[in-house]
Amino acid sequence: MACHQYEAAVGRREFLTKTGLGIGTAALAQMLGADARAASGPAPSFGALPGLPHFAPKAKRVICLFQSGGPSHLDLLDEKPVLSQRFNEELPDSVRQGQRISGMVASQARLALQPSKFAYQPGGKSGARISDLLPYTRAIADDICIVRSLYTDAINHDPAITFFQTGSQQPGRPSIGAWTDYGLGRLNENLPSFVVLISVSNKGGAGQGLLSRLWGSGFLPSRHQGVQFRSAGEPVLYLTDPAGMTRERRRVMLDGIAELNHLQYAQSADPEIETRIGQYEMAYRMQTSVPDLMDFGSEPESVLKLYGDDARQPGTFAHNCLLARRLAERDVRFIQLYHRDWDHHGGLDSRLPMLTGDVDQASAALVQDLKQRGLLDDTLVIWGGEFGRTPYAQGEAKREVYGRDHHGKAFSIWMAGGGIKGGMVHGQTDDFGFNVVENPVHIHDLQATLLHCLGIDHTKLTYRFQGRQFRLTDVHGEIVKAILA
Repeated sequence: MACHQYEAAVGRREFLTKTGLGIGTAALAQMLGADARAASGPAPSFGALPGLPHFAPKAKRVICLFQSGGPSHLDLLDEKPVLSQRFNEELPDSVRQGQRISGMVASQARLALQPSKFAYQPGGKSGARISDLLPYTRAIADDICIVRSLYTDAINHDPAITFFQTGSQQPGRPSIGAWTDYGLGRLNENLPSFVVLISVSNKGGAGQGLLSRLWGSGFLPSRHQGVQFRSAGEPVLYLTDPAGMTRERRRVMLDGIAELNHLQYAQSADPEIETRIGQYEMAYRMQTSVPDLMDFGSEPESVLKLYGDDARQPGTFAHNCLLARRLAERDVRFIQLYHRDWDHHGGLDSRLPMLTGDVDQASAALVQDLKQRGLLDDTLVIWGGEFGRTPYAQGEAKREVYGRDHHGKAFSIWMAGGGIKGGMVHGQTDDFGFNVVENPVHIHDLQATLLHCLGIDHTKLTYRFQGRQFRLTDVHGEIVKAILA
């Protein structure tokens, strides 16, 4: 879809004024969040582009459970008995095939094969074999589709996470949540369409940092960027009125500011002014909708137990999973959960159980909870990270204590609901978990499939910027039809 560009003659005084206001506008977007529209009232479609969705969607919303740092597929979702049989042997050249490796292991004398110390068991009627580190996930094996043949172009964290979230290794592109909001608009007038929640390991460290551009709008209008909810204090900064400010006075003030902004828009036709108006309006509505959203007092004890004790503690992954279900109930379009500290170059044997202890029960509970409420059929849930880990050890190979390096040529995720078949495994890696040998799924293929579930043809959701049409999947991406329900 073509963007609405504007051109206006800009004098020196207007240029200097805009330059000064730019910093304030950016700060305002960060403080209030950015899913917004003009104060004159919502369009009947709540901001969807004309003609979208392109076809009947299976999913109305997406919940992405992103495990930042690169979970080891070999220790969680892709069992490789050959690694145990060939423990401490060199990775065969016929398997590596000259593929590049990261600088963290390039100086090692050997790439010694490292088996997992964790056992696997079959789950559900499908019999999908899943690690003992994920017993709750194994219990919902018949509800999920495990994709064991994902691969990416990046080998380091920042480009790999950026690629997963925006379709490009280079920063500056819109995130997948922003693309979704741009194309489909909102389902709820009183909450942002794109919400971001972040948690860290309960017992470990913070892990790799996360930059807000991962949920940014890139070159799309800034109203499409994700709104981060905080785990402590005010969920959204500056949302609460200061002492002495009544609801009525706030309304009068916003109406006055809107009039001034409309006058400025009439002079410059800058679409970001409309975004600014909409941000104020959204913040005003969120003052009543967010407190209700964050109040878990109405949740039955059985639901809290389903998610685990951590669900009672704000900021934990379990708490955020329950919050994600509450957001889904309120028809938030794209809900992005990040959990950090999955980068296990060493000490994987002790650190990985801590991380799975944080997320396994809550992730499975989210799927079960959505299913019990009739929401899973139209909610697409995705669990995974930016890449996997190597079948060889980083450092010395040992049976009990080991670490693994980054590996993007083959890794695993799981998906559930929203038009995805449950109880199946898609794709296969070689005996070492190093290369995909059956049904490869590129990151762009995953993105194309996600958009397809939402009723979007990924080749038609475009935005013109700097003289060319851009899309999430660039010029790539094939829908993975075999996993569609």
